[in-house]
Amino acid sequence: MRQTVVAGNWKMNKTPAQTTELINELKPLVAESKNKCIVCVPFTSLANAIEATKGSNIEVGAQNMYFEESGAYTGEIAPDMLCEMGVKYVIIGHSERRQYFAETDETVNKKVIKAFEHGLTPIICVGESLEQREQGITVELCSMQTKIALKSLSADQVKKCIIAYEPIWAIGTGKTATTDQAEEVCKAIRETVEEVFGKDAANEIIIQYGGSVNAGNSKELFEKENIDGGLVGGASLKAADFSVIVNS
Repeated sequence: MRQTVVAGNWKMNKTPAQTTELINELKPLVAESKNKCIVCVPFTSLANAIEATKGSNIEVGAQNMYFEESGAYTGEIAPDMLCEMGVKYVIIGHSERRQYFAETDETVNKKVIKAFEHGLTPIICVGESLEQREQGITVELCSMQTKIALKSLSADQVKKCIIAYEPIWAIGTGKTATTDQAEEVCKAIRETVEEVFGKDAANEIIIQYGGSVNAGNSKELFEKENIDGGLVGGASLKAADFSVIVNS
């Protein structure tokens, strides 16, 4: 049985003080949850998040990192900087990073490899645009993104990955893939992992759904065989709503 993993992607929201406040509000609401709860906060709030989550069952992730150890990369964050702070997870390849900051499948793969070198668990985002869905290439596209993202990893490393299927057309739009649509693609991603890395890796890898996940639809989504939780955007900024999702 795979554990349900719910990660909140706060995006560019919350100051350090607001981060502490929100986490303190969230802690008692998810304290009894059997599911894993992760908050992925802005870089400027990571220290506050690490401190606020001490002694709780909430873990902390970053929203991005660079694939070099150090150097003249103004504005970037190296993996060991995250590790020294106590960060355990990092979102890699979110569609907003691909769209606005020119990230590619190849740079996603470099970041995934570097994350494992430093003991960070990558939350790898894949997903199609509305145009690509209408063209009927969703499964092929997500399969390709998955294969490239996991290139050069071992099967044991793949078992520790989290892949988040996030249809771009459903992120922040209020539109959500139907449970059957989400299950279809998550199943296809799992089959891709099995094809390349074997059945054990496919059975163990965590595959989330992301894209307007909310307190009203999370339970139905998470009950699907191949959906092991969610990567949650806007709903993760409200403790009451996010706790319902975490406890789904």
